[in-house]
Amino acid sequence: MANIKSAKKRVLVAARNEEKNKSVRSSVKTSIKKVLAAVESGDKADAQAKLQDATKTIDMACQKGVYHKNNASRKVSRISSAVSSMK
Repeated sequence: MANIKSAKKRVLVAARNEEKNKSVRSSVKTSIKKVLAAVESGDKADAQAKLQDATKTIDMACQKGVYHKNNASRKVSRISSAVSSMK
């Protein structure tokens, strides 16, 4: 660990932020998996409902700075195209 007080604090803050970001990324991945599972099952109404939840989760992660806006946009685009391609 670092010797300087400010460096010690930065190590602790970085660890705390890493935990928060990991939690947010995990929830985004889970919501995307739920959408894709609904698409696989063929239930369009359920897939659209889960798409709204996933979009909200991804947008919140983007606002918190966990994802870059282009990355978040790409994720939303991919899952929305999967839902819209359902019959």
